[in-house]
Amino acid sequence: MSIFRQAWLLVAVLLAIVSIAWAEPVQSDTDHLDLLTINPNLQLRDVLDITFARNPAQARLQSLESVVAARKLVANALLPASPALIVAHQNGALASGRNEREWQAELELPVWQLNQRSNRLKVADATRTNVSATGASLKLQVAGLLRDALWDIAFNENNLSLATNRLELARELERDVEARFNAGEMAKTDVMLAQQETLRVQKEQLRAEAEVMHARHRYYLLTGLHELPGSYTELQSAVHDYSQSSIWLAAEAKLGLAETERNLVQIESRENLHLSLNMRRAQGAFDNLSNESVGLKVRIPFGEDARSAPIRAAAQLGVGDAVTELNTLRYALETLIHETEHNLTVSRAELVIANRRFDIARESARLAQKAFKLGETDLVSLLRVQSQTYEAERAFTTRKIQLQWDIARYNQVVGVLP
Repeated sequence: MSIFRQAWLLVAVLLAIVSIAWAEPVQSDTDHLDLLTINPNLQLRDVLDITFARNPAQARLQSLESVVAARKLVANALLPASPALIVAHQNGALASGRNEREWQAELELPVWQLNQRSNRLKVADATRTNVSATGASLKLQVAGLLRDALWDIAFNENNLSLATNRLELARELERDVEARFNAGEMAKTDVMLAQQETLRVQKEQLRAEAEVMHARHRYYLLTGLHELPGSYTELQSAVHDYSQSSIWLAAEAKLGLAETERNLVQIESRENLHLSLNMRRAQGAFDNLSNESVGLKVRIPFGEDARSAPIRAAAQLGVGDAVTELNTLRYALETLIHETEHNLTVSRAELVIANRRFDIARESARLAQKAFKLGETDLVSLLRVQSQTYEAERAFTTRKIQLQWDIARYNQVVGVLP
């Protein structure tokens, strides 16, 4: 036995003794179980509808509906603003003592400006379009959260399955080593080394189980369901751009609304003309007879630049913000499409490599296990080969899940709902 191997076994024995001395019985936390059942009749689209309906942003969407109704009401009103009734009375009894009296009633009516009503209708329609686009955008965003939640569960459940299988293999190997030790075929150091490997794998399995519980709980908080759809794999969409994405369409609708609001502000930054109809009744000082008359008055505002300039500037700022948001989103979506397409290409290539590597690793593990039973190799070599096989299997199964996850992300970027 080489000096290096003797030193290695000594370190392994010491670590095993410490681990066994201080380790407490490891068991799953039965008070923290997030159980999800698979419902084969539950479709991914159904889960999306349920998740979208319970999203907190629904309250804002409902409030936006009242904004649409209010703007429709304003656009279809008979007058651009509220009319006013003015009543006046003049009496000279307290001033001159001549007892002159005058009564006047006046109705003030605002007058529509050129294209004011049509622009108000355009703003109301643009608001309706914006609200609809916002709702569709929110649903797509919820779909992205749902996709990530489901594939996160699949990813962690795969890790748990691998860790569980590896733990069973480690326990089986530990029993085999103990039996051969009792038969005098192996040393006590090999038993401790096998025990140490079992404890290490048991810790990994416990951690993998915890990650599964966390992923399931995140899914439950998002959907409110204790059920998973029977299948949530997707086919890659044939769409190659983001022009149909509801997130992009919502940004365009927001810009359209800002532009129509700016056009309306250009008109309404000037005050409306006011037409006043009045009736007057006057009675002289020493005359019981009264004079009655009807009058017409037009109020024409002017010199309003100081008042209207801030209003127009605010409207123009809204357009600028919407343009900035649209262009920023364009850059982000173009980047995401490039990255998701490239990730799909890489994932497919890596899957082929991982599959080949796993086939080789399985055959190597079979031969190593056979050699160990025949006494042709030692425990350290067997554990090293088993570790390589485990890593190869994890790389292969993880890459299969990652490919499906990448397809879901691609569909998300181009705006395709599940």
